Amino acid sequence: MHEVQLSDMEARVYEAVAALEARGQVPYPDQIAEEAGLTEAEVDAPLRQLTERNLLHREDSPMAGLDFGPRWCARQLA
Repeated sequence: MHEVQLSDMEARVYEAVAALEARGQVPYPDQIAEEAGLTEAEVDAPLRQLTERNLLHREDSPMAGLDFGPRWCARQLA
């Protein structure tokens, strides 16, 4: 098994998503940015990169008409 190497920004964003989920909060981009101490613009690229690396996945709002934006959910690191 190989260890996944994350950039500092990717690690901060991943940890923010995991922390929000652990507290039962919905990991919307604005919440992720606040948790990571970054701006929403700064978390955009790391969210895409983590998704491409299969560490996060995006979920759109399950209820029509109540779209607060995408949620980002963490996958467990092996």
